Amino acid sequence: MTSTLEPRAAIAVHPVAAPRPLPDPATLGFGRIFSDHMFVAEWADGRWHDGRVVPHAPLALDPAAAALHYAQAIFDGHKAYRGADGVVRFFRLADHARRFARSAAGLCMPAFPEALYADALHAIVRADERWVPSVRGTSLYLRPTMIGTEGFLGVRPASTYTMFVICSPVGSYYGGDALRAVRLWVETDMVRAAKGGIGQYKAAANYAASLRAGEAAKARGYDQVLWLDAARHEGLEEVGTMNLFVRFRDEVATPPLDGTILPGITRDSVLKLLAHWGVPHRERAVSLAELRAAHAKGDVLEVFGSGTAAVISPVGALGTAAGELVIGDGGPGELAKRLYAAITGIQYGEQDDPFGWMTVLG
Repeated sequence: MTSTLEPRAAIAVHPVAAPRPLPDPATLGFGRIFSDHMFVAEWADGRWHDGRVVPHAPLALDPAAAALHYAQAIFDGHKAYRGADGVVRFFRLADHARRFARSAAGLCMPAFPEALYADALHAIVRADERWVPSVRGTSLYLRPTMIGTEGFLGVRPASTYTMFVICSPVGSYYGGDALRAVRLWVETDMVRAAKGGIGQYKAAANYAASLRAGEAAKARGYDQVLWLDAARHEGLEEVGTMNLFVRFRDEVATPPLDGTILPGITRDSVLKLLAHWGVPHRERAVSLAELRAAHAKGDVLEVFGSGTAAVISPVGALGTAAGELVIGDGGPGELAKRLYAAITGIQYGEQDDPFGWMTVLG
């Protein structure tokens, strides 16, 4: 589907009557507290209508809505940061807009125009600017979402949709130290996505597919899952809901985007920084057997994940039925710490932005 909505359409703002008190930044956690407002727009008759900022409130849905029955639901996730200078900045806003449109196309949903996406994000953050926390390590998490709203029970794309954006002031994803090394269970039975499916899109269904394995990993005493390929359970794919990197002695490797792996914005940021620093790296397949053999020789220096929520998530141990592989000394590695410092330094306006990643709130 293509959109016929003119970009730069006016966005009406309907402010909340009684703004709520702001939370203590020390108690934020991740995704539990929501700001005063939300952005909403509807698709019908081949165009987007009535983009507006309104008080955060429940949505009214027909019980037969396509999102509820056929999982026509996508989302994205990015952040607005307040620097020490007080300026609020978005990280890679245009890239998130493009990924949102790509996910929509993958699920036969209408594109949300990139210009309107930027306008919507600016409008909602302007309305809730006081909710952007100022403590280092905190941010305002932005969750653009699109759902099929037409009420019907035939299996086809819906004819009506709602796009909305909600905002949540957040701290560290895992709580406590932002660079705490996580422990992963290597999942050799359940799968998150298969080639030819929708693993490359930020679709709600992909996350539903990950829940059972994630809970099983936690029951074993691990934080999350290391996913393997669906066909042979040999190739490394993702770290929970993050992209995977392995630092071998001679290079950094990350699995290629072959249709099952989400094209992470932070993943791309890591690759650009590695190239900028002259660190040898490749997008290539990495098997569990290769990882085991390299680990036995002491050639696995680091494993880490990358994603919007945690930025960089070092991996301290991998659990398998044959025993546990401790990575390095079990704590955050040198490169993970360097990448985290560089990316967050740019996000908070503390370092130069050589790639033009940051957009100042207008």
